[in-house]
Amino acid sequence: MKAMILAAGKGERMRPLTLTTPKPLLEAGGKPLIVHHLERLKCAGVDQIVVNHAWLGDRIEAALGDGTRFGLRIDYSPEDTPLETAGGIVKALPMLTSNNEDWFLVINGDIWCDVDFSRLTPPDNADALLVLTANPTHNPAGDFHLDPDAMVSAEGADKLTFCGISLLHRRLFDGQPQGHAALAPILRSAMANKRVRGVAHHGKWMDIGTPERLQQLDHWLRGDQRTGQE
Repeated sequence: MKAMILAAGKGERMRPLTLTTPKPLLEAGGKPLIVHHLERLKCAGVDQIVVNHAWLGDRIEAALGDGTRFGLRIDYSPEDTPLETAGGIVKALPMLTSNNEDWFLVINGDIWCDVDFSRLTPPDNADALLVLTANPTHNPAGDFHLDPDAMVSAEGADKLTFCGISLLHRRLFDGQPQGHAALAPILRSAMANKRVRGVAHHGKWMDIGTPERLQQLDHWLRGDQRTGQE
């Protein structure tokens, strides 16, 4: 299975940090956010990665290269302007499924999470597996409801927050044209057809959406490295 790291956003909420540095290259714990993902993917046995980019994308390619120094193979899917999640995936789909793979892993480039990617397995009779977590203060209402039988629905009590980590089947994008498109409507349509499963993550997760959260993550990681505790 291959993985795609979404790295095409402009990171406007992170300005001025992102005026000269693409968001995935912002550092926390002494290394760029995207490198944390690469290291975890390598540990999970995923060694073929596709990275899409737009804003300052040449700097991402210069920083990561072909992935050799990480023990990985990295291919790039450049976008003239950000295509949003579904649009970026559709553009990169030929690379993600070049060996006739049906499933692939997709990770937002602007999160940090200690989930074990190797424990995510494609579900039966579904087109997507979403990783969900407890709602942070900046998203108190949550995103999706997770049933006890692992079915994910758009509505329901006690919603959880989508981590920005998912396993997706190629057929989820059947008929989806090239161009700008969001992922949420596609997922909601699949949910209506009971084709989305989920897993709850109870570990550490952060959406690095502001400079303050980046600083919080940096402090936490540095403290964790010194003491082994949060």
